[in-house]
Amino acid sequence: MPNIVLFSGSSHHDLSQRVADRLGLELGKVITKKFNRGERPLAEDVYIIQSGCGEINDNLMELLIMINACKIASSSRVTAVIPCFPYARQDKKDKGFFDIAVDNLYAEPAVLQWIRENIPEWKNCIIVSISPVGGFALIHKERKKANEVDRMVLVGDVKDRVAILVDDMADTCGTICHAADKLISAGAIKVYAILTHGIFSGPAISRINSAPFEAVVVTNTIPQEEKMKQCPKIQVIDISMILAEAIRRTHNGESVSYLFSHVPL
Repeated sequence: MPNIVLFSGSSHHDLSQRVADRLGLELGKVITKKFNRGERPLAEDVYIIQSGCGEINDNLMELLIMINACKIASSSRVTAVIPCFPYARQDKKDKGFFDIAVDNLYAEPAVLQWIRENIPEWKNCIIVSISPVGGFALIHKERKKANEVDRMVLVGDVKDRVAILVDDMADTCGTICHAADKLISAGAIKVYAILTHGIFSGPAISRINSAPFEAVVVTNTIPQEEKMKQCPKIQVIDISMILAEAIRRTHNGESVSYLFSHVPL
């Protein structure tokens, strides 16, 4: 694609390289957090990939500095590609706060593909939602405080079914591990957890290792290599093709709504 430049922040270089490979591009060089602008302005469509993970405040500031550097270098347009959006965990927030164009991408098509390809009994599965937004069974949770569940109730019949827990993210994993125990005691024959973002902080890994999961599946919006070494139950869905196709479509002025229901090849 002509007139496009792709940069990577320091939060998730592997994912950025995967996106660049799919687009047939080389990542632009970022040296000591300053752009090597050379003798000429950018004057191109710039995309910066930076995920909200690791040292979140440092990475967020780095993203802002990179955006500013691109604007100073006269880039025609700068787009931030943020696989895991930081500071967005409050489930009571129901309105956005942007005054610029924003496209929210979804992992659902890639998740459905993973289920069909990796769970032989997927036709006998039941989707269990930890949040009250969908699913055929529901785990209702009441919290004492953040990351601490006081009470959990299962609503729905999971007996002799393969249960697939779905949620947007898992941090310390107390909720999903408690839910897995609840599902097994209610008669589920197998339990999987599929989560968009795997933060896995604090006691998360030890909890997953002790829980009755067949697998805990996350996307690679956050680097998982080290966590996978500590926990063989963790599996990763690559979403670089979704980001790459979103960049291509945005650059060419095409709609990204196709990605809401399809996984690009």
